[in-house]
Amino acid sequence: MIENIGDLGSQPELEPFAGLTWTWLHSPVFRATPLDVKAEADLHFLQGINQLIGHGWPYTAEGVEYPGWRFYAAGVFNEKNPWWIAMPDLSLYLQRVSFLLRQGKPANDVALYLSNSDAWAHFSAGRVNLLETLRERLGPEVVGRILEAGYNLDFFDDGALEQVGRVEKGALALGGNRYRVVVLPGVESIPAKTFRKLEEFARGGGVLVATRRLPGTAPGLMATETERAEVREIARRLFEAPSAVARFVAEENQLGATLAALQPPDVSLSPAAPKIGFVHRNAAFAEIYFLANTDNTRQKVKAAFRVEGVGAEAWDPVTGKKAPAEIVAGDRGVTTLALELEPYGSTVVVFSRGWPGGRAQRAPRRAPPAGGVALRPMDISGGWRVAFGKRGTPRRMERLRSWTEDEETRYYSGLATYEKEVTVPEGLLQSGLEVRLDFGEGNPVPETRTRNGMQAWLDAPVREAAVVYVNDRRAGSVWCPPYSVDVTGLLKRGENRVRIVVGNLAINHIAGRRLPDYRLLNLRYGVRFEPQDMDKVQLVPAGLLGPVRLVAAGRAGL
Repeated sequence: MIENIGDLGSQPELEPFAGLTWTWLHSPVFRATPLDVKAEADLHFLQGINQLIGHGWPYTAEGVEYPGWRFYAAGVFNEKNPWWIAMPDLSLYLQRVSFLLRQGKPANDVALYLSNSDAWAHFSAGRVNLLETLRERLGPEVVGRILEAGYNLDFFDDGALEQVGRVEKGALALGGNRYRVVVLPGVESIPAKTFRKLEEFARGGGVLVATRRLPGTAPGLMATETERAEVREIARRLFEAPSAVARFVAEENQLGATLAALQPPDVSLSPAAPKIGFVHRNAAFAEIYFLANTDNTRQKVKAAFRVEGVGAEAWDPVTGKKAPAEIVAGDRGVTTLALELEPYGSTVVVFSRGWPGGRAQRAPRRAPPAGGVALRPMDISGGWRVAFGKRGTPRRMERLRSWTEDEETRYYSGLATYEKEVTVPEGLLQSGLEVRLDFGEGNPVPETRTRNGMQAWLDAPVREAAVVYVNDRRAGSVWCPPYSVDVTGLLKRGENRVRIVVGNLAINHIAGRRLPDYRLLNLRYGVRFEPQDMDKVQLVPAGLLGPVRLVAAGRAGL
């Protein structure tokens, strides 16, 4: 398990970087799912945030009708949402990733220069937003091209360079971080002092790249002609002279290829997978990579890491389990792994310098079942006893279907308990097998533009969370791909009791009732807010949609 940093052989070097998370998540209110929570959290992790501040937990006074008061912009992370049964495991996922991403130091290759001077020069009456102007100055291409080429980046400006910047052995050091590459994205003006330090960096072996245009002047009305001339001369020496050491890229769609030719990528994916992002942390005894698939389809790639000669493990941040990574090659400073990420799936790859033997191991292989006989999945989709609520009378459900298909449960929001007895074949109990209770695959849905927030574009076979018990022992929860849980050690010979507690969304309860009328409130106090996306308050499928199967495979072994 990956519950403590002792697995890395070092003590944590905590470096929290917080961000307010999940505001406007999958509106309208009460519509957000556990998968939505994970999908947005992973985006924050990929942006360097490692401490999440959740938004939000609406207060509800005693006696208020279910599902209680709600804040219009919140995902509602409280017990009023039936999928709350999976929140402990979802929280453990967030905790594990947050913890791992605070270890050591960031290992980003690229420092991307932000020209505050250019932004100030492009302010106009009524448009003085520095953040938005910098975004416009960067343009839509440069950040994506850097990330897709296999590098991670940080931003810096003149102030950061002046206060904590220095050139060290072919790298630009900003505080405790070191960068091998500096990119000037469409920069028009740059202080001569800044440009001199970047020239020192490039002359010392660092990679300096300018895109779209070359810096042509010093900023500000107070800049002297001498300073402007110096900027032009530095640009000529760096980019145009026979002894030029920097590179100019006119079209930013060529930026990735240019960087790859000058500096090996940190992570290279084959085939290309732009929807997979990564974060790299360098700890005292390990290289830690967090990778996340931000797409609603499965991604299968070979990932080449700029690491060699150390052992590799794949850590599953959802379950806390770890296993030897599937290494397919390792030479010339690169270790290549075979990775398969579920829709919105994530993994942590740890290259440990304290690995026994000190060398990377080859790919683990699935051990075949005893006798080499392939075991077919055992379908247990039919014949469930289902009870709604704590005191509900069990009813027979021969075919798994959404609760919304039955009149009595159409607008039900809450928990339902599925139970049945299953006689497991002897073949599933043989040594060396891993048996999983599998609920099927999610179905990708077309992504559309939303007015508010974000969401995961996947219809799940479990709506929206389930906790699985086998013979009255908790196997785990199911709330994100893969929609399955390991039940190997819980099965026994003969009859086994399977119990699955499922929670849906509170929005189904809301959909069966009149929506709040704010007319009198608005007449008295004015329109203080607009309830978000109330036109989207509608029934959502609920429960187990099937199929449910027991699936066996050989455990991984070297």
